[in-house]
Amino acid sequence: MKNQQTQKTYFNLHTTGIGYLNDIREVTPKKGNAFIACRIAALVGDSNDPEYRFFDCNIAGTDTEKLIKRCEPAVKDEKKVLISFVMADLWFDTFTYASDNKYHKKGETGVSLKGRLIRIKSIKIDGELKYSEKAESNNPTE
Repeated sequence: MKNQQTQKTYFNLHTTGIGYLNDIREVTPKKGNAFIACRIAALVGDSNDPEYRFFDCNIAGTDTEKLIKRCEPAVKDEKKVLISFVMADLWFDTFTYASDNKYHKKGETGVSLKGRLIRIKSIKIDGELKYSEKAESNNPTE
C-alpha cells in the first residue's frame, strides 16, 4: 500500500476593483489572533458619476499587510488613497444600528459586506502613483 498525501482543494471567489482605502486598524478578537483590517469604498458605475460599495476587509498575507501599513500615515492624514485590489471570500454580516444617523434609525438592521483583502495591484496617494505590482516585479531590488 502506497503512502499517499491528501492535498486539499478549494473553490475561490475573487473580486477585483478600485476604491478608496479607509479606517486601517488592528482588531483583537475575543478568540484568536489579532489582525489588521481596513475599509474600502469601491467605485462602481459611470466613471463620471461613480457610486460606492463599502467593504470591511481582513488583510491576508504578509505582502498585502506591509502595503496597507505603508498607507496608514496617508489615511490618517485624510489623503485620498486609491488602491487597485483583489478581495476573496466575500460574505455579509448583519448588525443593529445603535444610534440615529443621517440614513438609519436606532434599532434598524444594517448589512456589512466583508472579505479578505489578498492582493494590492497599485496604490495612488492624492493622484500620485506610489506602488505598482508590475513595476515592483520588474525591479526586484526596491
